[in-house]
Amino acid sequence: MFLWGGIFNRSVKSVDFQQKVVDEIENHKDELLSLCSSLLQMNTENPPGDTREISDFIIRYLSSFGIETEVHESNSNMFNLISSIGEGMDDKHLILCGHTDVVPVGDIEKWDFPPFSGHIEDGYIHGRGASDMKCGLAGLIFTMGFFKKLNIPLNGKLSLLVVPDEETGGEYGVPWVLDRRLVHGSAAIIAEPSHPQHPTIGQKGSCWFEVEIEGTPGHGSLSPVIGDSAILKAVKAVEVLQKIWNFEVEIPDEMKEIIAITKGYIREREDTDTSDVLDHITVNIGTIQGGTKANVIADRCVIQVDTRLPFGVSNKEMIPKVKKLLTDAGIEAKVHPIGFQSSANWTPPTDEIVFSLVESIKEVSKKDAYGVLQWASSDARHFRDHDIPVLQYGPADLPTIHAYNERAPIDQVIQAAKVYALTSLKYLGVK
Repeated sequence: MFLWGGIFNRSVKSVDFQQKVVDEIENHKDELLSLCSSLLQMNTENPPGDTREISDFIIRYLSSFGIETEVHESNSNMFNLISSIGEGMDDKHLILCGHTDVVPVGDIEKWDFPPFSGHIEDGYIHGRGASDMKCGLAGLIFTMGFFKKLNIPLNGKLSLLVVPDEETGGEYGVPWVLDRRLVHGSAAIIAEPSHPQHPTIGQKGSCWFEVEIEGTPGHGSLSPVIGDSAILKAVKAVEVLQKIWNFEVEIPDEMKEIIAITKGYIREREDTDTSDVLDHITVNIGTIQGGTKANVIADRCVIQVDTRLPFGVSNKEMIPKVKKLLTDAGIEAKVHPIGFQSSANWTPPTDEIVFSLVESIKEVSKKDAYGVLQWASSDARHFRDHDIPVLQYGPADLPTIHAYNERAPIDQVIQAAKVYALTSLKYLGVK
């Protein structure tokens, strides 16, 4: 088993501050919940990704505590916000990161409450983005304000990075900021939704691609005697692409234990056993577009595919593998990457930031905690691309993420805020 503990310097003074911050958050939890509701009441659907209102709100909120905010516009109406407290130290600089954009609400008639209400009822905060991830973001913002209010003498630098673009790929958010070195830390926490006892310490990779197939057009009344339908070819291609699941995967030895741990977590806590996705390449046929009219033999069909890559499979090797798979099946097609592209990545459980956060969860919840892998991908990959250890932890009612009637449990919102604050103190320490 991994060693989930470790020995890091913890002064008596630091421990005193830790208890004080946790107690203060408990005593002011109504203010935290009010902040959550305020963020949820602002429409930040992406697309279109207009973050002017919420950015202005966050800037004013932090300013009320005497915290200044740098504003970096990455795209029209998209603003990246950076706020810092404490003294700059290259070896001790923790970044708390969250995104303000949410996915569209969809058919509003299918919601049981207004999607931008932010109302609190029956132990939940309701609204689009409650779990993904405005309640987690509120916890980060609240932590910054409280640290400044309590004048805690951090032995390092604590930065809040609020990005406007994650739900449509994140081009104008985290990678835009990190590539320009507008902020660079020694560790990071992203308030993405997670299980309350199990932060996410790694993700599978992604390879989205498009398969373009050409045919020979003709009059529909003469098919299949003449012409060559690109759609019929695509039907065969779809069937062949399912074989990607059976591609051989050689899991690196160093990842076998955390994969086994995560599989156990899934089997114990999930209604459906999806654990096999951790060591297989998943394949989803997302869209198929072809033809021009019912009575014309289709001369072109395009299939968009989402594959997620386990450890042991490089992103760069996927397109050649797919091309060979189709060629061997006698299917002539053009294959090229689109959208998300990354290889599997993680922060080991022995890293100090992981230890500090897991230890904090245990102390706040009085329950066991440990990190697990995620079968999707996130902004975490960009931090790791810049050699910044990172993990994800945030409040969530997981089944409602991106769904109708999204909500987040109040107890998790409060626990997460305490964990953010406690982790920051454990990791940075105080003078």
